[in-house]
Amino acid sequence: MKTISIAFATLLLTFSPLSAADGDLVAREAVALTANELLEGIEGERRARLQASLAELDEVVELARITYESDGLKVRGYSAAPKTGTKLPCVIFNRGGNREFGALNDLRAAWLLGKLARRGYIVVASQYRGNAGGEGQEEFGGAEIQDVLSLIPLLETMPRADATRIGMHGWSRGGMMTYLALARTNRLKAAVVGAGVSDSFASVANRPEMETHVFSELVPNWAETRDQALTVRSAIRWPETLHKQTPILILHGTGDWRVHPSQSLRMAEALLEAQHPYRLIIFEGGDHGLTEFRDEVDDAVGTWFDRYVRDGETWPSLEPHGR
Repeated sequence: MKTISIAFATLLLTFSPLSAADGDLVAREAVALTANELLEGIEGERRARLQASLAELDEVVELARITYESDGLKVRGYSAAPKTGTKLPCVIFNRGGNREFGALNDLRAAWLLGKLARRGYIVVASQYRGNAGGEGQEEFGGAEIQDVLSLIPLLETMPRADATRIGMHGWSRGGMMTYLALARTNRLKAAVVGAGVSDSFASVANRPEMETHVFSELVPNWAETRDQALTVRSAIRWPETLHKQTPILILHGTGDWRVHPSQSLRMAEALLEAQHPYRLIIFEGGDHGLTEFRDEVDDAVGTWFDRYVRDGETWPSLEPHGR
C-alpha cells in the first residue's frame, strides 16, 4: 500500500496548484424557482406536484447559476442558500455523470441543492470544466478536481458563509471526486458518498462501455497511461491518503447496476483497515439514485452534516474497547 501511496502523491502534484484567481466569482444569475421554464415538458399530476414543491422552496431558498475561476478557466456551477441567516455552514455538492450526461439544470439544482439549503446550508456545485458552457475540458477525475477545490475559496468570499464549516456530498462519479478531494484538503468536516465510484478498474470490468465511451474519450493519453489513470481514480487503492479527520458516510443500493454495490462494500473494508472514520448504509434493492429510499437518504445525509459540519461533533475513538 505504501508504494501506491507514494506514487499517488506524486501524481497529485501534477495537478495545477491554486492560483490567486481560483474561486473568484465571475457571474451570478438568480434562478426564479416559480418560472414555468423549469417545468418545460412536464405535464399532469407530476407537474402540479413539482410546482407546489418549487413554490414552497422559493419561500426559503435562493438559487443561482454561477460562473467562477478555476485554473484560469471560467467554470459554470450553481449556488443555493437560505434566504435568511448568517455564518451558515456549507456543503460542496459534486454531481455525477460526465459531460452533459448528469449535468445540473435549474430543476435538478433546485432539487439536489435545495434540500440542504432548506436545512440551513449554503450549497455550491460545479458542472466541471468544459460543461454547460464552461471553458476547458473535463478529464473524468483528472484536472477538474481543481474545479471542486476552487469552490472552497469561493465560499470564503460569500458574506453569509462560514467557510470553517464545510462538508462535501458526491454521488456516483461525484463520489469519486469526493474521494479525490479528501486526498488533497483538510478543510472538509464531513463527507457523504452515494453510490460512489471507488474502484475504476472494477467500473470498466463491469461495464466495458465506461472505458470505450468515457475514460478513453476524456482521459488524456489514455492508451499510454491507462493503468496509472485508473489508479488515480480508484480511492480503494489509496485509502490511507484521505484526511483522517473527515468522517465519511457511504450510501449504496443493492439494486444498483451503474456502480456495483461491491465498490462501497470493499471501500468500507479498506477504510476500516486504514482506521478512517466512516459509516456504511446499504439499502436493500435500492437503485443507483436510491430513489425508493429518498426520505431515509435525505434524513441520513442531513443528520450526518448536522452532526459533523454544523455542530462540529468529534468522531468517537476507533480503538477496540468495551466489555
